[in-house]
Amino acid sequence: MTKLDAHEITDAEYDDAPQLTDEMLDRAEIRHGDKIIKRGRPPLAQPKEAIKLRIDQDILAAYRRTGSGWQTRINADLRKAAKKLA
Repeated sequence: MTKLDAHEITDAEYDDAPQLTDEMLDRAEIRHGDKIIKRGRPPLAQPKEAIKLRIDQDILAAYRRTGSGWQTRINADLRKAAKKLA
């Protein structure tokens, strides 16, 4: 592992640096070597679709009681039911 000397930025260097704007940051690229790293979550091969679904209150309460990830558990149960329909 190569050790780098730390450089402490002086007040004069702060004064010479341009003021960063939101527009500048929006155009910024994150790089790892020559490769540009895209920001955000990578696209899914099979993205999920947001829908409005009316569910009985007692069913919804039962899933919510199972804690974090209850929406994923509903999706898994619906997937099992869909396989039985096919």
